[in-house]
Amino acid sequence: MACVSAAEPERQQKIRSWMGHFRLVKCSPGSFDACSGSCRVSLRTDAVRKMTVHNLYIFDRNGSCLHYSEWNRKKQAGISKEEEFKLMYGMLFSIRSFISKMSPLDMKDGFLAFQTSRYKLHYYETPTGIKLVMNTDLGVPNCRDTLQQIYSTLYVEYIVKNPLCVLGESLQSDLFSSKLDSFIRALPFFSVRAA
Repeated sequence: MACVSAAEPERQQKIRSWMGHFRLVKCSPGSFDACSGSCRVSLRTDAVRKMTVHNLYIFDRNGSCLHYSEWNRKKQAGISKEEEFKLMYGMLFSIRSFISKMSPLDMKDGFLAFQTSRYKLHYYETPTGIKLVMNTDLGVPNCRDTLQQIYSTLYVEYIVKNPLCVLGESLQSDLFSSKLDSFIRALPFFSVRAA
């Protein structure tokens, strides 16, 4: 006996899109019931690819690294942190210059992000020249709003408005660091990755 429902194609599409997020491990023959739309399957608990934030840099307009934090960075650069900061800022400067010269269109927002086969770099520059750079997994969507929020709600509130913090120098605020850590860990795409 066949079960026919007008909503069946829509249901199948929803099931396919939902199942696309999982890797099927075991489904015995005949376990799918077309009438109820249910299937007895076994899914591995690690089947969902977890996204994460690797690290965050904050640079001033002159290229000095004001702050650096890391959460899930698996591989170190093999050079000193100062050299790494110079290398990162130089790369950002070169990419911005390349994009502004080679773009066939007037780019109002400029350079926002780039990705490699292993990670995605998100970039936000404020009108005052502060540059925020976040490295994440490939699955993380555009983080421009997140970086803008870090600047406006954390950097401005705990650094710019703090008379004890000297602008243009390395950030020495434990309050800023703890608020930033809490903010990053609360992001929907942050996960402590068991890689």
